[in-house]
Amino acid sequence: MYQLKYPKINFRTNPENTTIPILETQIRGRERAHLTSAAAWVAGGGLGRAWPGFSFGFFSNVGFRPAIFVADRSFAHKALVQNGAVFADRPTPLPTNAVISSNQHNISSAYYGPKWRLFRRNLSSEILHPSRVKSYSHARKWVLDILLSRLDSQSKSGKQIVVKEDFQYSMFCLLVLMCFGDKLGETQIKKIEEVQRRLLLSFGRFRILNFWPSIGRIVFRKRWEELFQIRRNEDAVLRPLIEARKVSLERHSKVKEDKNNDGDDEFVVSYVDTLLDLELPEEKRKLSEDEMVSLCSEFLNGGTDTTSTALEWIMANLVKYPQIQEKLFVEIKGVVGDGKKEVKEEDLNKMPYLKAVVLEGLRRHPPAHFVVPHAVTEDVVLDGYLVPKNATLNFMVAEMGWDSRVWEDPMEFKPERFLSGDDGGEAFDITGSREIKMMPFGAGRRICPASGLAILHLEYFVANLVWNFEWKAVDGDEVDLSEKQQFTMVMKGFTSGAIPRPLIRYCTRCNTLSIAPDVNPVMKNPLEAHLSPRF
Repeated sequence: MYQLKYPKINFRTNPENTTIPILETQIRGRERAHLTSAAAWVAGGGLGRAWPGFSFGFFSNVGFRPAIFVADRSFAHKALVQNGAVFADRPTPLPTNAVISSNQHNISSAYYGPKWRLFRRNLSSEILHPSRVKSYSHARKWVLDILLSRLDSQSKSGKQIVVKEDFQYSMFCLLVLMCFGDKLGETQIKKIEEVQRRLLLSFGRFRILNFWPSIGRIVFRKRWEELFQIRRNEDAVLRPLIEARKVSLERHSKVKEDKNNDGDDEFVVSYVDTLLDLELPEEKRKLSEDEMVSLCSEFLNGGTDTTSTALEWIMANLVKYPQIQEKLFVEIKGVVGDGKKEVKEEDLNKMPYLKAVVLEGLRRHPPAHFVVPHAVTEDVVLDGYLVPKNATLNFMVAEMGWDSRVWEDPMEFKPERFLSGDDGGEAFDITGSREIKMMPFGAGRRICPASGLAILHLEYFVANLVWNFEWKAVDGDEVDLSEKQQFTMVMKGFTSGAIPRPLIRYCTRCNTLSIAPDVNPVMKNPLEAHLSPRF
């Protein structure tokens, strides 16, 4: 342990507190941390008189900017919900992130203000409104048929099935249709998926570009050019789809004007449609196509890996604990009855145990261990602690969901915990508006706007996967629920060319130490199972 004397700045409002410990530690013994000359990972280890248990400050010779890690659910609720406007901003973007986001022209990285409100309101009202979500039911059925067909053909071989790629492809098909409004062919979908995945999995290679970027643009000019090329490749794939959608909208508009034609019954509003007429409130202009590409990229990435990873975690637990799978199957059968191959969306609300299984999956295995870093807009005192202006706050999602003071046997997979007491089943507040017990989607003003859609997708696909197949562990193999680091939390044996990346990122340009948003624990070994068709 090291202590830095710095009498001019205190986190605690008590003026006697003038030391800030910096240590190398573990997060409750589960996550190994790294201490370097530039940065330290500190969380959950007890930090003496500074921020006990969940934060630290970092000094450099060019200034001071604190990075605070929050594992206390009560403090998180007071910050994100009760003082949401103060804690709703984002840190200054790193140079590489500014390239990818078209200078923060997306929901996740935009500063808290008119532009962010415009993007979020557009997504929430135009795509995530319940009536619009219902209009995508045919898309979910189309993707379900694709997934079941792939799994059925593989199950007939009698060999174990590695489902990770099937889950990812299916979720990506669904998000592509919602984004661009058309059922694209497998070749075209794979092309979009390839360019998006390459972008995600290359962040580790470009992290060095954020250190002294003015010098790095000269020293690392080839690597900068590689980043720009990846961005150009993404633009080359997504921009034609945006252009094609414009043409499709014009054609659909002409059809609607023809009173003798009822139009295309399968036509639904896509995410791209809602972006075409948006006007930036401060700049008084419409979005450029480059900015629309960034928003579409965020839409695709935000709903694919997180959902497919959560789906794999849930199914892995159902394989590991067959008694839970059987209990879920009995519930589904009681609602659907014999002879029907599909669990329909209207059936889901009649299945409290299904909802409990999904909630327990999100609690025990949140796809991200951290939400995107927050920043405060002004000095604020909370619970007797001073949070300085422009401090970066990282909220530890997994730690809150594993808190033994809230959850009995927190590391066990027990869906029944959501069926008992006042917080059972549908009544559980996953938004954290009343109290934060878990926050897989974040909380407060920056909560994931698509949390409801994500839960719908998980419930729909889990129910149909269990209803159509009996999932069994591979003979002689134990289902491995350990983790490794990657874009989201997946199995360690997942081989997608991912580059191991450090957990800590320090930007000398803005003196910020934070978690890289593309790094989260993932499953150590991909789920392998024997599938027996039930029909």
